[in-house]
Amino acid sequence: MTSLDFRGVYPAMTTPFHEDGSIDFEQFQADVRRLEAAGVDGIVPVGSTGESATLSHDEHVEVVEAAVEAVDDVPVIAGSGSNSTREALELSRRSADAGADALLLISPYYNKPEQAGLVDHYRTIADEIDLPQIVYNVPGRTGSNILPETAATLAEHPNITAYKAASGDLGQISEVVERTRDEEFAVLSGDDALTLPILSVGGAGAISVTANVEPARVGAMVHSALQGDYERARGIHHDLAPLNRHLFAETNPIPVKEAMEIRGYGPARLRPPLTRLTEDNTEELRRLLSDLEAEQAVPGGAGE
Repeated sequence: MTSLDFRGVYPAMTTPFHEDGSIDFEQFQADVRRLEAAGVDGIVPVGSTGESATLSHDEHVEVVEAAVEAVDDVPVIAGSGSNSTREALELSRRSADAGADALLLISPYYNKPEQAGLVDHYRTIADEIDLPQIVYNVPGRTGSNILPETAATLAEHPNITAYKAASGDLGQISEVVERTRDEEFAVLSGDDALTLPILSVGGAGAISVTANVEPARVGAMVHSALQGDYERARGIHHDLAPLNRHLFAETNPIPVKEAMEIRGYGPARLRPPLTRLTEDNTEELRRLLSDLEAEQAVPGGAGE
């Protein structure tokens, strides 16, 4: 297995659609190339932000293949989770065969397994697929919480090498870092508003929604913190904070797709049941993006 240290910024990519609802692979690959050129450390297609819940398995694999084809020199981390262990294993196998460098596995949703069931689920996939795997804890979407002791147990497996933290509970996230310090195990922020605090307690990076529209700024913040320059990192964190909040004013990825359209990165089309961002929220989003563009033009600003 090729190891990845997962230090840095990994945009949680959106999946662009044509007017008829089919996947716009040309726009998707343009997004891949744009993000890599901006200096991201890897990309994460077909996760929650990529509307994986409304993609067929074949579409899912086609997006992974398109990402692998478009990248030059950064890893592709494919979302391949499911609430069925058998289905997650099949999707993980197909993603690996498509050329993914690592896997992001959301915890089983809706059926809400106990902690022992979570351990069995992740170990089953890790035993079968020889790729680095990220445990993804997002209780707001799944209805269950991967506890720190469970994360520590999973970290003992050589193929389970990271944890995406999107619980919103900084105390719990800090405990995961604490319990896994002796393992080769990275804790990654899955919540843009908490990325800097998570880095401050030992996090390694971020799987970021905001990085779809501000990859250079998010990268500068994360790498500044990783290098110990917290003064610069705090400045960028506060510059981005209003946008970070507004990108979750409605269900992700509704706002970020609108932001990408405003920036000229393709239409903000979503698959039902998701709907377009409301007019009031769109107006505020335009203002925030305009403010960031103005700041970027100021000598010595965060974008310099």
